[in-house]
Amino acid sequence: MFANVGWGEMLLLVVIGLVILGPERLPGAIRWTSNTMRQARDYISGATSQLREDLGPEFEDFRQPLSELQKLRGMTPRAALTKHLLDGDDSWINDAFQSPEKPHSAPPPQPAPPKIEPLPPGTPAPFDADAT
Repeated sequence: MFANVGWGEMLLLVVIGLVILGPERLPGAIRWTSNTMRQARDYISGATSQLREDLGPEFEDFRQPLSELQKLRGMTPRAALTKHLLDGDDSWINDAFQSPEKPHSAPPPQPAPPKIEPLPPGTPAPFDADAT
């Protein structure tokens, strides 16, 4: 459940808990939270094992569509279409849309940079009120 919580987040939670609860009640709150999480995890694993026992081999029949759905969620649109419409054979798509080798030609000519002439000494630089 907290697989993506790092040490930085845990430290931040402890500091916030220390400020809100104080040093006297923080250890009890941490203990209560960990016991509650452990009980919830035990209840969930117990319910899963009880379902597995009650349903027997039919439990796997329920899991199969879920695993297929999980596979579909990880597919890209192109992979999903290829799998379901083309039975996984996308060789003709790759062949049809590959660009043919272009003949090598000279690069296009680059335009010449504009020639900037220096101002005569003592003249002020031009000022453009719209540009500022």
